[in-house]
Amino acid sequence: MGDAAADDVVWWRDGVLYQIYPRSYADTNGDGVGDLRGITSRLDYLQWLGITGIWINPITASPNDDWGYDVSDYCAVHPELGTLDDLDDLVAEARERGISVMLDLVPNHSSDRHAWFVDARHDRASEHRNYYVWADPAPDGGPPNNWVNTFDPGASAWTLDTASGQYYLNQFLPTQPDLNWWDDRVRDEFDRIYRFWYDRGVAGFRIDVCHAVLKDAELRDNPPTGPDDHWYVQMYGQRFVYNTNRPEVHDILRRWRAIADDYDPPRVLLGETYVLDPNAYAAFYGNDDELHLAFNMMLLHAPFDATELRAAVETAEALLPADAWPTWTGGNHDNHRWATRWCNDDPARVRLCMLMLMGLRGTPFLYYGDEIGMPDTPVEGDQILDPVGRMFGPRLGRDNERTPMHWNGAPGAGFTDPGVTPWQPFGAIATHNVADQTGDPASMLTFTRDLIALRRASTALRRGPYATHAASDDTIWVWERGPDVLVALNFGAAPRSIAAVNGTIAICTDRRRDGESIADTLHLGAFEGVVVERR
Repeated sequence: MGDAAADDVVWWRDGVLYQIYPRSYADTNGDGVGDLRGITSRLDYLQWLGITGIWINPITASPNDDWGYDVSDYCAVHPELGTLDDLDDLVAEARERGISVMLDLVPNHSSDRHAWFVDARHDRASEHRNYYVWADPAPDGGPPNNWVNTFDPGASAWTLDTASGQYYLNQFLPTQPDLNWWDDRVRDEFDRIYRFWYDRGVAGFRIDVCHAVLKDAELRDNPPTGPDDHWYVQMYGQRFVYNTNRPEVHDILRRWRAIADDYDPPRVLLGETYVLDPNAYAAFYGNDDELHLAFNMMLLHAPFDATELRAAVETAEALLPADAWPTWTGGNHDNHRWATRWCNDDPARVRLCMLMLMGLRGTPFLYYGDEIGMPDTPVEGDQILDPVGRMFGPRLGRDNERTPMHWNGAPGAGFTDPGVTPWQPFGAIATHNVADQTGDPASMLTFTRDLIALRRASTALRRGPYATHAASDDTIWVWERGPDVLVALNFGAAPRSIAAVNGTIAICTDRRRDGESIADTLHLGAFEGVVVERR
């Protein structure tokens, strides 16, 4: 299937990357909260799995109103998670294993307890006042415009500061004031923040809501939605025209890319580009001078349907610049686990989706636990910690996908000491854990590891072009990765056949078919997928 040494392998382009929610990965001090040392303790596992890079959700100092996405110090580690020395050790130990470490950066907003905002709200003449977005009330005394809150579409994105008589912008919680990226001092501050972490060996950043950091300078009202708008946009009742995705944001991305390129090796920028317009998504790559990778939310929000998923992929393939590299994921800390959301916790469907992610052109991202088919964990009542879940209940909340990793089926799940109450509840540790699946040739973990190894060994799977096969229809999705590799997925409950296929099955969701010779016709069972080496 090609020689892995035939071209220069790039960790973020050729490898499989892995997202870690640090509070939920491994607890080394028995307080029920995962920590940086816990991640370091599991690097051998990640190397064994075949991971080449990890993205860690926020580790910076925070009051945790939004669990790290409300930053009170951009250059300090939250004490519950460890120290800067722990981070340095993690980066060094990961490097020895061929694993690069990316961190999460939150440039859209800070915590209201950040020193900048504490000073900014002191009075209108304070040094840091213009670090944030302030505006006078509308003539009726209400908010300056019609922008709604991302967490609560029924609420304004503005909070009145009674002391100064002005509103400040908060597109998330009122304790998360939006920074003013029109102020050059803010841009300079973040230049220093990037370099602070790059100088410590951090390989890059996943940039939180990077599409939204810059707002319309005139603070104009957003227009209403129309019948053809995506359901997610219609939920807010307005199109995000003036509070997100402003054209000037690309100037900021180019500035950040120049800093990343100033290092040897160059650092990597991964964007949370939460846009549902394919043209807007494609623009974030620029002319190979903005983001290296950008999450495709169209795929993540597509249903478990061959036609819908294929459309998300092929629309992006058609619009991306020639040098752009796609990025695919089925879930993350903000979306229910795809084992539950897409697959209803059905093992056959879970394997099918894993094969899909590994077989596409681009970089696949796994969310911790995906490799063992870990489903959502019910989190209800007083256990709900996510602010969205507290407002709207567990179905819309994000706790269910943030619960501790299942390392084994014993008390503590290998995450923490037996008898310790974890910060979030354990889920189905008896049926989904690393220890029980390791060495089992029929397990989800073995399937995932073998898929990663196959991808690593195959130049076609890592770098080959994507082309839809003629057999694709409403339940079958078949594509080619160059002339030698074919990926075929059956999203239906009935068996299907694909004509004119000759070759050998390199891997199948039903592992009993690995190595099977195909002559003229490929038969697929219900929710079955294969990678075929063609001849």
